[in-house]
Amino acid sequence: MDLTALPTQSPQSSNTIDAHSDHAYDATSHQTAVNETLEDSAPSTIEPNAIILAEALTDKAISWRIHNCKISKKIMTQDTPLPFLYHYDSLDDSIKQTYPLTPALLAQFNTPMTADEAAKLIGIDKALITSPWHVKVIGSLVVFSEALQLAVRLHWTNTGKETQQIYTKDEADALTAAFKEWQFFGRIDVLYKNTKQTLISIDEQAENDQQLLTIAASPDYQFLPAPHALVVIAKLETDKAELPWFESAILERLV
Repeated sequence: MDLTALPTQSPQSSNTIDAHSDHAYDATSHQTAVNETLEDSAPSTIEPNAIILAEALTDKAISWRIHNCKISKKIMTQDTPLPFLYHYDSLDDSIKQTYPLTPALLAQFNTPMTADEAAKLIGIDKALITSPWHVKVIGSLVVFSEALQLAVRLHWTNTGKETQQIYTKDEADALTAAFKEWQFFGRIDVLYKNTKQTLISIDEQAENDQQLLTIAASPDYQFLPAPHALVVIAKLETDKAELPWFESAILERLV
């Protein structure tokens, strides 16, 4: 695939990962899955050899490769203020018994503060308060298939919240814990250069005239409309456990 829109990189680069190099593209297998999808949900006007984006991206018979997995935002800190109640709840029961809640402390329950400030307010050593790591990592990757002449840029993160709170002493352990339930999110961009097959996206929740989206072959990335991006993300999330190359690429980038 002549991915001129992608940075040039050799196949041996650590930034390009083979999804499963021992599997070649199986056109028959993919077409069977496509036909089943067309029978179940799509208008009969779809070409019989059309490629359905969400189905193709989760087809394990296609030799997908991961390219240019990178981090665009990373927050790893223990200094983010939390409401006082979070700090107090993290104390051992023995400390709570020694330093019970007073009216003055209750008045501060929802006041944001650091662990050090909470320790001073309670009157204890700051080492007695466990300060969680606040973790937020956002990144992107490109998954592509030479056989299909198709590349898709996806975005991933460890949490949809502002940050994820991880209670552990070691920073590396906090990062590992944060990515046990990573997720795809946000916009999707498609680069499709195959002029021999039609690429489509199907939104089963849309009205009939908006259900089917045809993605024309183009030398440039094309933005996938939000409703169709949600369809692709939902399918990826459902099948994620069976698509280990995504997680492998992300965890490699985090190291």
